[in-house]
Amino acid sequence: MRYPAEWLQGTSLGEAVASELRLQIINGTIKPGEVLSENRIAADFGTSRSPVREAMRTLSAEGLIRLERMGAVVIGLQPKDRDELYDVRYLIESFAQQQLADMNTAVLIERLDKVIDRMELAAKHGDIVEFAFQDLTFHETLIREADHTRIFHLWNSIRHIVMTVMLITTEEVFSRGEDNISRVINKHRKLINGLKSKDPARIQREVEEYFADSRNTLRRSLPSSS
Repeated sequence: MRYPAEWLQGTSLGEAVASELRLQIINGTIKPGEVLSENRIAADFGTSRSPVREAMRTLSAEGLIRLERMGAVVIGLQPKDRDELYDVRYLIESFAQQQLADMNTAVLIERLDKVIDRMELAAKHGDIVEFAFQDLTFHETLIREADHTRIFHLWNSIRHIVMTVMLITTEEVFSRGEDNISRVINKHRKLINGLKSKDPARIQREVEEYFADSRNTLRRSLPSSS
């Protein structure tokens, strides 16, 4: 699997390099302990060392590599890291949806329904990339609609890793057949039904169930040593 080119539109060359390396690190193609050479990566991507340095800084800030004199040492996404990533996602989305309980969400729900329609279309065509993108869009739309600057800033700090993980977990979902894809789509519908209820307790319950199930998919999808 390569990082989807369509997801890189409007990004810098450094982010394009970071995105591909991030995917290879998280899916285990590049393993913990490996040393990344700026010169080798620049040659592989047909670019100068400057975008590679930008990519290395990004991946270091995300905790996926450690910068040393001899080069960048791969840390990877350890089991504790991936659990913490989902803890942060859960906290962000739980807060966002509780905020939405007191808002008029009629227009939001229409938009989310359309996102689910696009997920179903992607599933029909076996399009893993589009399905993953619409999944990300669904959650980002919820978070954005909560209209909380600091929460959205926190979301943006993990967005690239989340996007990469979603791509990997979507491949796992598709590999398990149509029933599993339908189950994932229905999980999103349950989140919408929670919002429609305007009941904070139900909203919280739906979010908890969603993330408990998603955490299990994540653990199946990612290499145990990465």
